[in-house]
Amino acid sequence: MGARRLWDHLQEHPVGGGLVAVPFVLIVTITSLDIFTGRDVQLGPLLVIAPALTASLAGPRLTALAGVLAVAAQVFIAAFLGDLTTTNRVAQIIALTALSALAVFMRFVRERRDRALSRARSVAEAAQRVLLRPPPRRIGPLQVAWLYMSAEDEAEIGGDLFAFARATHAATRVIIGDVRGNGLAAIGEASLVLGAFREGAHRYATLPGLVTALEDSVSRNLEDVADTEHDVGEHFITCLVLEIPDDALAAAEVINCGHPPPLLVHDQQVTSLYARQPLPPLGVCERSIEDDRVDPFAFTGGDMLVLYTDGVIEARSPSGAFYPLAERVASFPTTSPDTLLHHIHRDLLAHIGGQPADDAALLVIERTPSHRPRLTPRPTDGHHRHHPGGAGT
Repeated sequence: MGARRLWDHLQEHPVGGGLVAVPFVLIVTITSLDIFTGRDVQLGPLLVIAPALTASLAGPRLTALAGVLAVAAQVFIAAFLGDLTTTNRVAQIIALTALSALAVFMRFVRERRDRALSRARSVAEAAQRVLLRPPPRRIGPLQVAWLYMSAEDEAEIGGDLFAFARATHAATRVIIGDVRGNGLAAIGEASLVLGAFREGAHRYATLPGLVTALEDSVSRNLEDVADTEHDVGEHFITCLVLEIPDDALAAAEVINCGHPPPLLVHDQQVTSLYARQPLPPLGVCERSIEDDRVDPFAFTGGDMLVLYTDGVIEARSPSGAFYPLAERVASFPTTSPDTLLHHIHRDLLAHIGGQPADDAALLVIERTPSHRPRLTPRPTDGHHRHHPGGAGT
């Protein structure tokens, strides 16, 4: 039965199976050499290598099989050489049996721990996917590509956030933000902002109304979700909130709450859309957002927006240089959002020379040239006024 299990493992795992066969080859080799050298040189104690090596390559069953075969080989060697009942041989057999049993026990404990870790990781990944829902590759007239790199090992998300939502009128709303701090400790604050955005994106007719709702939600609930036990400093969230109408002739709008400016790629030219009057980050002060804090800009067919968090532009090379995102974007082909994102990602990792020390998020949004706008009237409220198109620089 043990041989059949070994063969089944080799068939199911051809790459790993080749390595699993090594301990059993060692048993045969050591046994043959020990018999050949006779009583003068005793190689039998080396048989303990087999169960120890198997424990690092396979499960407890194969480890037990290797242990049994190693003990049987030691008994066979002693019987063949005629010293089975000597004190030395008996001690070797007992020691080999005990060490083999210990290897099986440790492999069993490790397998249980691995299963528990795998289940916990699956639950964490599911929770993270719910929190940071992957945006659709196409929403309205927009094509989207995104990238998220977490500074926390084994985590898919941290303190950076982004989300897309359709407004009640013909427009798409986007948020990208950065919680002070990084890793798993910042997830609570990220979830607060994302929840407020998803709830408010289709309820408020104007961008200032939506940002006011975000500020209100953060101000009321930040203390409940912030990790104040491990981080007693000030907590806040920088963000950009955008509205991109389906009509390519209408101006897009952005409100900047202390966040790095988006990059607009138009006719191979890259422009940083600096805010004329940037707002403080969410959570710093509770206030109503006025219309004059909105920055309109033209976003026509074929244009791309690059949204990012400071984990990208503050990524340092081994020599300490920051990553020059705008300069690099200008040098990359912009045939599609996926192509541009791929070049940025590869270049960023090469610049860092490893994994990022901070959470980093990137969004590339393109308005497809062929989209025809829907003639849906835009609702207005008392706080909204129309802004003519123009690039905010």
